[in-house]
Amino acid sequence: MGIGRLQVKGWEQEAMSGQALYRRWRSQNFEEIIAQEHVTRTLQNALRAGRIAHAYLFAGPRGTGKTSTARILAKAVNCLAEPAERPCNRCARCQAVNEGRDLDLIEIDAASNRGIDEIRELRDKIAFVPNEGRYKVYVVDEVHMLTTEAFNALLKTLEEPPAHVIFVLATTEPHRIPATILSRCQRFDFRRIPLADLVGKLERICQAEGIHVQPAVLDAIARRAGGSFRDAESLLDQLAAGGDAEVTLGQVQELLGGVPVQAVADLVDAWIAGDMARGLALINQLVDGGSDARQLHGELIEYLRGLLLLQAGGDERLVNSSPEVLARMRGQLVGLSLGRLVEGLRLFSQSEVAARGDVRPQMPLELAFVQATLAGSSREEVRPQPVARSGEPPARGERPPQPGASPAGERRAASKGGADVARQEAAAVAASPAPSAQAERPPAPEPDNAALAALVERWPRLLQALREKSRPLEALLRSGRPQQVSGGRVVLAMEASFHRERVMEDKNRRLLEEALRELLGVPCQVECVVGGRGKEPAGHRAAEQKAQQPKAAGQGLDHPVVRDDPILRYAVQDLGAQVSGIEPVGGEAETGIE
Repeated sequence: MGIGRLQVKGWEQEAMSGQALYRRWRSQNFEEIIAQEHVTRTLQNALRAGRIAHAYLFAGPRGTGKTSTARILAKAVNCLAEPAERPCNRCARCQAVNEGRDLDLIEIDAASNRGIDEIRELRDKIAFVPNEGRYKVYVVDEVHMLTTEAFNALLKTLEEPPAHVIFVLATTEPHRIPATILSRCQRFDFRRIPLADLVGKLERICQAEGIHVQPAVLDAIARRAGGSFRDAESLLDQLAAGGDAEVTLGQVQELLGGVPVQAVADLVDAWIAGDMARGLALINQLVDGGSDARQLHGELIEYLRGLLLLQAGGDERLVNSSPEVLARMRGQLVGLSLGRLVEGLRLFSQSEVAARGDVRPQMPLELAFVQATLAGSSREEVRPQPVARSGEPPARGERPPQPGASPAGERRAASKGGADVARQEAAAVAASPAPSAQAERPPAPEPDNAALAALVERWPRLLQALREKSRPLEALLRSGRPQQVSGGRVVLAMEASFHRERVMEDKNRRLLEEALRELLGVPCQVECVVGGRGKEPAGHRAAEQKAQQPKAAGQGLDHPVVRDDPILRYAVQDLGAQVSGIEPVGGEAETGIE
């Protein structure tokens, strides 16, 4: 094999022509470490000020520059140049590290040297002074793999190390390192590399190495690498080894089994358009073409996540996609509501979990696509119609009330007389004279403040009844309040359009109307508007305050024993329990929960 020379940012590196790309293009100074400025800036300032710590912990995902930064730090502390120029990559000490022959840089793989015997041997050797430089630098990679006994043996050394020793511990799982070790190190967290930075470095490598690729290839490699420089460079090296004049996107998909982002975007277009047949055909076409169904699932969820971030007003940098993909996403958002996007993302996320143990991994994806398409087609809003009078056919699109339902107020009301009065008031509103059939646009009935006050007073009871049937619906209704009751029509004011859309879904609206009929004793049509709390009608606040007062002795929310005990408070507020009695036993209060 011949020897080649690579000129990179002013420094020269001799390398064998068969050396892997990620080794030839390893960063050699702090300026070449990309996307970790918070780490390199701090280390450079410490070098200039002469405030070098005796132990560092580099934590972060693989391939983000932890080991490279440790090697650069080892060069810098022994470099013969001025502090502001370290490492210079020209002096004897820097050259020794670059060529892998520096005796003062000791790299240890904790995954294969994880026992207490290896750490004891290390502890005995650190007492010896450096061979040539000022410091001995020990780089312990994957330090979380050490055993508990090995960590204990290393602890004393980290606490009082010799003045000529610097430890650099690198890990991808910092949560597995004991707190006693963490407290003795300066910790630096490395971030995943943004997609644009990955593509930029791959472009420079291709230009220097003479590798010809199609424009979309580097973006596909960077997305597959998942923020890891080493993974991206290894994938590029693997594709370049094919010997073809140009690396194509088809080769990437054939070799790596990846899913083109344009194919994922086409699948999302089919979902938005409600084209079920086209979407199912795309899924099977990709799977038959060699794409992994589980990876397609993950890519689709990641794409929908990007749409969600853009729809919610998030920064485009959070999406981590190319400008072309971002432009297409913005076009797709024109016909996509936030509520439908959230529902689709929820369905596909649930199906991804189901696909992990399925022998037919594409079936959960197909099922989720059908469900998401059906959910989108059923979100068209139906305006509520006035309740038909007795003997008249219901209006078109109106669901007739179910016969035989006994009012729940007769069973649950704490005061039978109060419930009867409220039922009579609501019935009087519902039975108000209907407008003339000849009128083109019947006037809206006047709002009934008495019926509204009665509904507000019984609103907590309605929420409790719905809690037993649908907790999500009960949670949604807590973000709104009754705003108007007139002509058998109940208007709810919601704080956000997303809440309004979810409440007006067929299933949720049907449950709510049934609960209102049981509570008030008359059929009701529900309509939701977006207006937050809005202006409260007369008597609204007084009725609500009255409704929020504890019922009898059962609630116990204001009792200090319940209020100060988190378990009792959770049982009463969230689980619907009631306090049956509080009696002092043995000098302490004992609370009974039903």
